Amino acid sequence: MEKLEWSALEYEERERSADWFWALGIITLTASLTSIIYGNYFFAALIILSGILLGFFATKQPDMVPYELNEKGLKIRTRLYPYENIKSFWVQTEVKPTLFIKSERLFMPVMGIPTENAKAEKIRSIMLGKNVIEEEMREHASEKIMEVLGF
Repeated sequence: MEKLEWSALEYEERERSADWFWALGIITLTASLTSIIYGNYFFAALIILSGILLGFFATKQPDMVPYELNEKGLKIRTRLYPYENIKSFWVQTEVKPTLFIKSERLFMPVMGIPTENAKAEKIRSIMLGKNVIEEEMREHASEKIMEVLGF
């Protein structure tokens, strides 16, 4: 079996206006002041820290992530997901081409991996050749909500 390699951005980069950052600051400040008024200082500190981190990650440039399908499994950067640990997959070709993988992980069991339309059929044939179940999957509703909110 030949290996299939591709790379994609870690996440879709979005241009955020100054208004977005002002809204983030106002919401963070208001929520933390409300927590302080109610005497919940720890929660106020947590909100402030979350606002700062969210602002930091909003300005961070996405990294290019290498993907590889080889004889052993799916390799994302340096982590290998063996075919035996992949419960099912789905290759979405409409809208934005995405490979969905359902693994045995407890945290984030379904991963959406950006791919290219040209590689979609090859990915599908490799996964079916390794006896991975094909199951239709879609983007989770929370991801669509976050996209609308500008995250």
